[in-house]
Order: sequence, then structure tokens, then C-alpha cells
Amino acid sequence: MSVINSHLEHFSQQLDDLKQQGNLRQFTANIQQQRYITIDQHQMLNLASNDYLGLAADVQLREQFFDETPNEQRWMSSSSSRLLTGNFPEYEQLEASLSQAFHGRAALLFNSGYHMNIGILPALADSKTLILADKLIHASMIDGIRLSKAKYLRYRHNDLVHLTQLLQQYHDDDAFERIIVVTESIFSMDGDETDLAELVQVKKQFSKVMLYVDEAHAIGVRGIHGLGCAEQYEVIDDIDFLVGALGKAMASVGGYLICHPIIREYLINSMRPLIFSTAQPPICMAWTNFILQKVLHLNAQRQHLQSISQNLQQAVQMKGFDCPSTSHIVPVIIGESSKTVEKAKTLQKAGFYIMPVRPPTVPQHSSRLRISLTSQILQTDIDQLVTLL
Repeated sequence: MSVINSHLEHFSQQLDDLKQQGNLRQFTANIQQQRYITIDQHQMLNLASNDYLGLAADVQLREQFFDETPNEQRWMSSSSSRLLTGNFPEYEQLEASLSQAFHGRAALLFNSGYHMNIGILPALADSKTLILADKLIHASMIDGIRLSKAKYLRYRHNDLVHLTQLLQQYHDDDAFERIIVVTESIFSMDGDETDLAELVQVKKQFSKVMLYVDEAHAIGVRGIHGLGCAEQYEVIDDIDFLVGALGKAMASVGGYLICHPIIREYLINSMRPLIFSTAQPPICMAWTNFILQKVLHLNAQRQHLQSISQNLQQAVQMKGFDCPSTSHIVPVIIGESSKTVEKAKTLQKAGFYIMPVRPPTVPQHSSRLRISLTSQILQTDIDQLVTLL
């Protein structure tokens, strides 16, 4: 018993340390309805959701989907990996729809964005691979790189000059057969973005380079059809591994890869999380396909989201806060964790559900309020919020 207690004592002390630092995380029970979230019977405007187009909160949309989906297609479990018996028609239909949208390139689906990022890179990158990754890529991509056998270097955030210097340094090294550059299009914590058009131009200077771009926060939101920054900057065909999440603006679950058919076939034969996981329920794939057809035509929502985002970015900067955002993710960088938590509590009390983001999610001394805008937010909501910052 004493051994068990000593083990628990160690973890209890770690939790106490997190609490003292203002970095302890806890689950929060909540009820969500349209634009609002209710916690402990307190209703607030939801400014912490990744439902960027408001589709997950749209009850009528859900009802339409179920009205149009026959009972025999409402499979709630695939009961198997896709390589066994889990490759239902709904999977093939969604991949065909994605392929059609993305210029006929191959599409492959995954159980989650995290699942995708920890699986693709280890499958692709061997000891003769060099990975050059943006300093601020998501934890899932960092974990995928760590699981790979590749050499790994980070370039300064969004600094394509630094990236080019590293490419010049390593490109002719015989130890490497390929170099994979890994970045996000819109970054999840700063809300800023990579210059994808310029990145593609850098790639074209170096024959060994392949690009891996995560569009988790851009799919649905950017581009004339909502296909992300790659569509917006007309570089869909120039990105070797174009990945994105289906659980944010797409109102569903999972991840996708747009790539060459040879890469798709190679991953089906080598990516462990894909081979050894039970596939998502077919009904989720049918729902995603249903949502995709809607997203392609939601330009008014995208334009409204862009407008309120720009207005909030400017207002935050005028208040004297550091705000690097060029997107619908608008951080208010405060610095100290305890002050950030207190500010979040004040805003929540006033009816705005905004969460504090603290280390290790962001670097030390850069704790921030992360405001996540959706197309359901009105300009009057923004005006009221700004007066409280």
C-alpha cells in the first residue's frame, strides 16, 4: 500500500504545482444551444468553439440530414478497420467528393486530425528524411515527427528566409533523399498564417522538398469554395500532403489528406494508426459528405466571418494588446497565466465564454485569451466585448 501511495503522492504533487502556477486544467460540463453555451446555469456567448461556420449548432441542418438518410444507412459503428470489413460505401463516397473538390487529387480519411498527424509523418519519413518544421506547429505534428526516424529541425515561425537558409544548408547533403517542410496554413494559437504562395515558390527551388500543410483551421473558412488557404492562394496542386480536420468548420469528426494516388496507396500499406484502428462510424462519413456539399456554397458566411475578424483584430491592437492574428482566431496576449485566468473569469461573468490558454500549449509568458469567432457572431457582439477588454 505504501508503494502505491508514494506513486500517487508524486502525481498529486505535480497537480499541486500546476495549480500554483495557474496552469491546472479541468473538464467543464456544459450545454450548448446555437450561439450560446451554459455552464452552472450561466448562459454566455460561445467564443471558444471551432464551429467556425455555425454548422454544428444548426439543428435544422441535422434534421435535414436524418430526413434524407435511409435507416439502412444509419450504421453507428464500422466494427472494424477499413482493411477488414470497415470500408463502407460512405467512406468511398466522401473520398470521391473530396477528390472531385480538390482538382481530382486522391483523398484519404482518418479518425481524427491528431490520428492523422501522428500517423502520416512516421510512415513517410525514414532515416534518410530531413523534416524542417515551423516553430509553432501543432502538438500532433510534433508527436508525429518524434515517432518518425527522420532528423528534425525547426525554423523560426513563419520565417521563410530562415527556412530557405536551412534548405540551402542541407539540400545537397547525401544523407538525405527527401526534405519534408511541415507547417500549418492558419496557426491555432496566434491566428496568423503562412504565406503559402511564397512557400510554394521556395519549394520549387529545391528538388528534394515536399510540402506538408495542415489546414485544420482554414478548411471551410478560406477560398471561394471553402477549400482552405491552398484554394485561396491557388496552390492546391503544389502541396504534396494537404491535410485538414473535419471536426472544426466542417462540423463533423476526423481528418483528411489530399495527395498523389501513389502516396495514398503507400499510406494504406504503411500507416499504423490507419491499419490498426477501427474506422469511424459510416454515418459520420455520410454526415461529412452532406456538410461538404453545403460548405462549398457558404460564401456569405465566409465573408461575414472575415469582416468581423478584421474588426476585432484592429480593436484588440488599439487596446494596446499584442495580436498577431490575420484570421478568425484572435488572441489577446496578456502574458502571465494568473492574470489571464482572472480576465477570462471577468469576461465569462459578463456573458462572453472565452478561455485562457496557458503553457505548455503556448510558450512561457505568452498566456492569452483565445477568441474563436464563428459566422454566428454579430458586429454588435464584437463591440460589446471590446469595451470589456
